[in-house]
Amino acid sequence: MTRVEKEQGMSETSQTAQQEAGVEAPVLYEVRDGVAVVTLNRPAVSNAQNDYLVYELDRAFHRAANDDAVVSILLCGAGKHFSAGHDLGTAGKFDGLDTIERKTLWYDSTDKPGAERLYAREQEIYLGLCRRWQEMPKPVVCAVQGACIAGGLMLAWVCDIIVASDDAFFQDNVVGFGIPGVEYFAHPYEMPTRIAREFLMLGDRMPAQRAYEVGMVNRVVPREQLFDAAFEIARKLATKPRFALALTKQALNIVEDLRGKRTANDTVYAMHHLTHAHNFAVHGTSIIRPDFLDKKK
Repeated sequence: MTRVEKEQGMSETSQTAQQEAGVEAPVLYEVRDGVAVVTLNRPAVSNAQNDYLVYELDRAFHRAANDDAVVSILLCGAGKHFSAGHDLGTAGKFDGLDTIERKTLWYDSTDKPGAERLYAREQEIYLGLCRRWQEMPKPVVCAVQGACIAGGLMLAWVCDIIVASDDAFFQDNVVGFGIPGVEYFAHPYEMPTRIAREFLMLGDRMPAQRAYEVGMVNRVVPREQLFDAAFEIARKLATKPRFALALTKQALNIVEDLRGKRTANDTVYAMHHLTHAHNFAVHGTSIIRPDFLDKKK
């Protein structure tokens, strides 16, 4: 059995177990013309990212990376929105937890006390996996429609090329929750610092056209043309030499790190968790919601 066949079998076994439990596969996978099409598949909740989705996404990326028939990857979201971010409380938030295997060397956080639990958990599932995905040697094109909010930004930002529909918008509103940005802090590397200040501090929606103007998005197309436009870019990438693409991607990642991206990730991740601990100490909850503060007045 090849590695690709083993990966496929593991994915199908995991998804079969969940389907038998009445849980639809949160990530879909198919290969077309050398392109692995990976689709976030929780459209009823705007592709909110529960743990099951995140780890199935990692499994899909790993499968694509190890398949010699795949040269490039297209990441997209089913339904009206690309992703509304982390799942903060849908009915399926805890789906698939029994199928998850950690992918980084951070230890199991579930039984750890105090701030250690959340810090270790998010080192794995958010910061660790985002870095793992960005370092994947095969190029990834991201197709964004509708909402791309907070944790949704993290998925788009680890991709190499972003194509947005004309009705897409981007938003990181977590400062309003008492947090200084999402766990994978790449804002000043995705847009000019002055724009990043406005984007974070105000937390307003950034329309696709504005995202294109500030350099966060490569192309903006009509909604009905989004998949075809993004797939055509991925298909064109799939005609390029694999090793040259891998080294080009690695070179650009190195340049970003020389500009301080990795250090910024680590520093702001610690700040992110300082505010989680502060919020819990002051308010009894790690995330402050506006309605929660209203009730305390």
